[in-house]
This record gives sequence, C-alpha cells and structure tokens, in this order.
Amino acid sequence: MSDERTLAVYESCSEDYAAMMEREARRDPMIDRFIAACAKGGRVLDLGCGAGHYARRMAQAGLQVDAIDATPAMIDMAARLPGVAARLGRFEDLCERDLYDGIWAYFSLLHAPRASLPDHLGRIAEALRPGGVLFMGMKRGAGGARDELDRYYEYYERDELEALLTSAGLTPDAHWTGKSAGLAGHPQGWIVVQAHA
Repeated sequence: MSDERTLAVYESCSEDYAAMMEREARRDPMIDRFIAACAKGGRVLDLGCGAGHYARRMAQAGLQVDAIDATPAMIDMAARLPGVAARLGRFEDLCERDLYDGIWAYFSLLHAPRASLPDHLGRIAEALRPGGVLFMGMKRGAGGARDELDRYYEYYERDELEALLTSAGLTPDAHWTGKSAGLAGHPQGWIVVQAHA
C-alpha cells in the first residue's frame, strides 16, 4: 500500500505527471516487449496505472485491459481511455485468480513498504494464468526514503528482486537496467524484471 503522503503528491501533481507520462510512454520500448510477451488478445492488468498511458498502448494493441490506481485524479483520466476498464484500488485489492495473461507493475510497487512486497507479489502470482508474464519496474539502490516531492520509495537490486519473485512462485527470466529522470527531475538508476507464472 502506498502511504497517504505519496498519494497526495500524485493527486496534486496529476496534470504534470500525466504530461510527463505522455512523452515517456510514447518512446518506452518496455511496453512493446510486454505486449509481445502477452497472449494475443489476452487479458492484462496495469497495476498502478497512473493516468493510463501504458494501458492505452495495451488496448491499442488489442489486449483486454484492466487498470487499477489508488489516486482518484489518475483514475479519472484512465477511465476515459477507450478499451481500458479502470478502477480505484490499492495493491492489496488484487484478489483475482488465474485471470491475467500479463500484469504490468511499472514503477508502482516501489511505493509499497518493503515488508508488504512479498504479499503483493503473491497476489500477482495468484492472479496470473499459468505462463502469464509480469513486468515489474523498480528504482535501484538500497533501503527506503522520500524524494524531493515527498513521495516514499523502496529501492532494490536485481538479486533481491529475483529472490522475492522466486519466493512468490514466479520465474524471473529477463531484466533490463538504465537511468532516467522522473517527475522530480533527478536521474536515478532503474531495473525492469520480467517473470513468468
């Protein structure tokens, strides 16, 4: 679960965040990799969808898209997108079983307390169909801290993430790393891990 201070930042900065994500989603190769890894026409979940820019790309590719976010302003934007079924919710509200061919948790779970991540990954594993794919993006580093905008983050490295995914019953099979600046404007390292149920 994201803390209330983090959610308040996204609520108050929703327009700026949406404008940034409009640019990011258009040029991000990860979404193409995710779409290619999912069954054609399959059902997918954008977990922590923000304003829905990636969910829109999924819908345009012919996937059946559910989207969840804990920020009302973000869901208001995502719910207006064609082909996207968006609802207000938190990570712990994920309770489906064997429903999704893919789950996109792209730089959303990094706001969850570290102690909660195993439970969230367990819910993801249960919600994926056998062979379903997870793409999870996180910031690299150690420990937890707030950024300049007052958002709380947990930082991870590959070994810890892969161990957590394996413990949840998922099989990590690819990863990518890089560095970029987000809403706060300071470049930071990131990692995206692909895993299968």
